[in-house]
Amino acid sequence: MAMSPSGSRPSTPRAHSHSRSQHHPSTPSRLKQSHIPGSSPQEELHSPPFHTPASRFPPLLNPFNSDQRTDPGEDNPRPTPSTPSPLRPRPWRNYSTHNCSQAEGQPCEHGTFSPKIRSTSPTSASSTLDEDASSDHGYGGRYARSQSIVGGVNGVLGDAVGDTVFGDGNIFGSPHGSRGANDGQQGGWSGSWMRWRGGEGDDKSGGSKTMSTTRWLATKHGIHNKRSMYLVYYFPFLQWVTQYRWAFFKGDLVAALTMASFYIPMSLSYASNLGHIPPINGLYSFVFNPFVYALLGSCPQMVVGPEAAGSLLLGTVVKTSINVGHHNDEDDAMNARVAGVVTGMAGAVILVAGLTRLGFLDSVLSRPFLRGFISAIGFVILVDQLIPEMGLAHLAKLAGGVSHGSSLGKIIFLVENVKHAHGLTCAVAFGSFAIIMVCRELKRRLQPRFPSVAYVPDRFIVVVFSAVLTWRFSWHEKGLEILGEVKSSTGSPFPFRFPFIPEHMEHVREAMSTSFLIALLGFFESSVAAKSLGGGEGKHEDGLQGMSLSANRELVALGVANVVGGCFMALPAFGGYGRSKVNASTGGKTPMSSILLSLITVMCILFLLPYFYYLPKAVLSSMISVVAYSLIEEAPHDISFFLRLRAIPELFLMSLIFLSTIFYSLPLGIALGIGLSLLAVIRHATKPRIQILGKVPGTENEFENAEAEPGKVEFVEGCLIVKIPEPLTFANTGDLKGRLRRLELYGTTTAHPALPRVRDPQHNSNIIFDIHGVTGLDGSGAQVLKEIVDGYVGRG
Repeated sequence: MAMSPSGSRPSTPRAHSHSRSQHHPSTPSRLKQSHIPGSSPQEELHSPPFHTPASRFPPLLNPFNSDQRTDPGEDNPRPTPSTPSPLRPRPWRNYSTHNCSQAEGQPCEHGTFSPKIRSTSPTSASSTLDEDASSDHGYGGRYARSQSIVGGVNGVLGDAVGDTVFGDGNIFGSPHGSRGANDGQQGGWSGSWMRWRGGEGDDKSGGSKTMSTTRWLATKHGIHNKRSMYLVYYFPFLQWVTQYRWAFFKGDLVAALTMASFYIPMSLSYASNLGHIPPINGLYSFVFNPFVYALLGSCPQMVVGPEAAGSLLLGTVVKTSINVGHHNDEDDAMNARVAGVVTGMAGAVILVAGLTRLGFLDSVLSRPFLRGFISAIGFVILVDQLIPEMGLAHLAKLAGGVSHGSSLGKIIFLVENVKHAHGLTCAVAFGSFAIIMVCRELKRRLQPRFPSVAYVPDRFIVVVFSAVLTWRFSWHEKGLEILGEVKSSTGSPFPFRFPFIPEHMEHVREAMSTSFLIALLGFFESSVAAKSLGGGEGKHEDGLQGMSLSANRELVALGVANVVGGCFMALPAFGGYGRSKVNASTGGKTPMSSILLSLITVMCILFLLPYFYYLPKAVLSSMISVVAYSLIEEAPHDISFFLRLRAIPELFLMSLIFLSTIFYSLPLGIALGIGLSLLAVIRHATKPRIQILGKVPGTENEFENAEAEPGKVEFVEGCLIVKIPEPLTFANTGDLKGRLRRLELYGTTTAHPALPRVRDPQHNSNIIFDIHGVTGLDGSGAQVLKEIVDGYVGRG
């Protein structure tokens, strides 16, 4: 697109109307050519978006060279492929000439990225599908007539819902009305129902040819089970269960037993120490969530379960509910109900995100935010667990406000009351912590040479020995706190209570923002684990095949799992990288390991709960402290990396979140982190990235960004060449005029507008826009672009 501010408004060329069957494909221009559909299916407007007389441009940059063929009666010639584009360093090629109509037998010249133009004349419309089906050029393409009512439904609900519910016809009847019997077709609702019943509504049944691209490709390549393929895709259990072999069972069972020995005691710790709910509710997270995910999840080796961050966030909601006076601290039943509301809401949020295909949300939170927030959570957990590890829990309750206060207040409390620490409790807690850390380090060093060390259940051994020693030497009578009787708050082993009932609405306000963050953090960690483990795309020949990862299906699976878990008042459960790596390294290859883990946890709840009676709470706290340490240990690496890059904004964001969480509260750190991350995303999305181009010396048609390397390019006299390398939407066109103004005045967009004009106006006699990078243009962007063009022409 080009225009001359110094000249008069160019005359507008006539709009030539062509039928689709007589379409003359255009050849590429020097800057950008568009194929603009007409107002009706039979007409198209075919002309460049802007025509400017050739005399207005220097010979080098004239996008409409005079050495071109013209149509009779056309004032402005159209370019031919014989003349190279001055702003495109690579020669133009015609990559696709398949199935395109061209008048006078000329070859199709649509260009590299131009759409294929199909004939929709009455004689050829009925045979388009057959012609496409017979073609085998290796490209699927998209169905040309999918832009209808059903196409709109598919655009909103997706091909799966659009194809299976609405079929491939128009549920409101044929776009041209109901056809008569002489046409051999059934329109309206009856035709749609017949197509639904038959499963084939395309040409074979004589119905409407309007269908989604997916259904068109399936018909084209002879795939008959069009609806069952969606069912298998969205219920992966139907896919992997048919591949399951007894050879997988041994590895899955060993992996399930290993994970149970590690994480069943951890779930008790998360529930009692972080979530402030009955310990058995932590076990529910391993009963229902892994089982549901095994049916719906797309990552075979990932195992879902409670995590420290989600449990801590849930505990903040429980403590907030206590502080506002909804119930007291000792009401375990009400604490469990609040936990069910939080878990259910987190599951509902992530389920809705999956159904609306928002799988890209894991990219919203920046790495500095996540590192600062997760490190702050680790620090908060470490400080929280020091109180029970030193035997000061009872004293903290008497002090008032310490248990529910900030980390800084708890540190002050620990320093002031260190002389009151219980010696036996400190010995058991810090001794357990040291043993687990030593075993952890030994495993890390020995596992490359001796992979079998991963099977050693070090934490389970610590739990068993501490319980046995407490029972044998009666340590609980000497002041060591024990877990005691583990039972449900209602007496039933698996109590069901739907979280979304009116009497729970009083907890929704406290839970809403926290549930959203739990869902976002949980999905982020799950996506990291899933991407590292991969699906079943044939990566391992001895594993499952054909299971592809999908962020949206992961959202649905995790959402359903947590909604079910919320009905049983469980902790929020998501995929964990460490837990899933344990599963993979100990032989788990299929989702059956998750199902076996659920069954083992059920057996534990029904038969083994009495054996947890003598388990010291200090040991549970020490296990959580190990997890908290693992959350913090990666922070120094990230800080040193950002320091080497001198990434001051990232370091500032990380420090701000960390310090606000420690010195004030977790909700403040959450609000600051999410707010600043969203502002950064919005700022990045709304900033136009226009460039001023200069010619590379010694070349005729090579141009580079003049701001990046001003000394290596030369400016063309009297020309301002502006490149727009991105789609133009409502988000990034708000400041486009201002940045173009800066290019005119200063030759750069980075100069402050307070600077007086430094660029000679003569250099702006001709304004040329390189819009090859504008791959999309919405209504707002088109309006702003038109105003810019009109402004330049009006200035003369």
